[in-house]
Amino acid sequence: MEILGYFGALLVGVILGLFGGGGSILGIPIMVYILGISPTLASSYSLFIVGTTATFGAVQKTLQGLSHLKIGLLFGAPCIVMSYLTRLIILPAIPQHLFSFGDLPVSKDLLIMLLFAVLIFYAGFSMIKGRKGIVRKVSRKSKRDIVKVIILGTLIGFITTLVGSGGGGLIVPALVLLLGMEMKQAVGTSLLIVCSKSLIGFVGDLQNKVQLDWNFLLTFVGIAILGIFIGNIFSKYVDSDKLKKAFGVFIVVLAIYILTKEIFF
Repeated sequence: MEILGYFGALLVGVILGLFGGGGSILGIPIMVYILGISPTLASSYSLFIVGTTATFGAVQKTLQGLSHLKIGLLFGAPCIVMSYLTRLIILPAIPQHLFSFGDLPVSKDLLIMLLFAVLIFYAGFSMIKGRKGIVRKVSRKSKRDIVKVIILGTLIGFITTLVGSGGGGLIVPALVLLLGMEMKQAVGTSLLIVCSKSLIGFVGDLQNKVQLDWNFLLTFVGIAILGIFIGNIFSKYVDSDKLKKAFGVFIVVLAIYILTKEIFF
C-alpha cells in the first residue's frame, strides 16, 4: 500500500504539471484511503504539499509577468490571515465529536471529508463545463468590489485551509469576475495566493506541534515534484482541454464516492 501511495504522489505531480493545480484533489484521498492517514493530518500534509509545489508554478508565472502582486495582496491578505487562524485556532478548537445526525455520528474527520468532497465536486463540474461562463469583467474596481474580494478571500481561506485544499478553483473565478483580470494572469496570481496561504496555514499546524512524519512528507513532495516535470512534458503533446474534461468527470465520480463512503459506510 505504501508503494501504491507513492505512485499516487507521482500522479499528483503529473496532474499539477498538466493543469497547474489540483494536487490536493488526489493527494488527500490517497493519504486517507490508501495510506490510512487521518483526514485531519492528511489536510495538514496537503497544505505543505500544495504550498511547496505551487511555489514552483508561482515563481515561473511571476518571471513570465503573468501574476499581479498588488491584486494578489488585496485578495491574498485576508485569505492568508484566515488560513493561519484556521489551522492555529479554529481547527484545534473543533471537538472530535460534533453531533449525531440520526444514527450517523458527525466527527471532525467526517466534516473535513464531506467539505472536501463538496469542494472537489465543484472543481470537477467546473472542469467539465469549462470556463466559458467566466467572461464578465468589471469596468472599474469599486469599493463594493473590494469589500466583496476581502469577504470572499476570508471565506475561501477558511474553507479551503480547513480541508487542506489549495483553493485555486475558487480563487481564479473570483479574480476574473470581481477584479476583471485576464485568465492567464488570474492563474498566475492564484498560484501566488495558494502557495502563500497553504504554507502559512501549515505554519499554524507547526505552532500547534502537530505530529508529522517528515520522512514521509518530504518523500511524497519529492516524488510529486518529479511528477510535475513529467506532467510538463506530457502537456506539450496532449489536448489539455479534452484531458481536463476527462479529469473533471473522474473528480466528480471521486467526490460522489467520498460522500457515499463517509455517509453510508
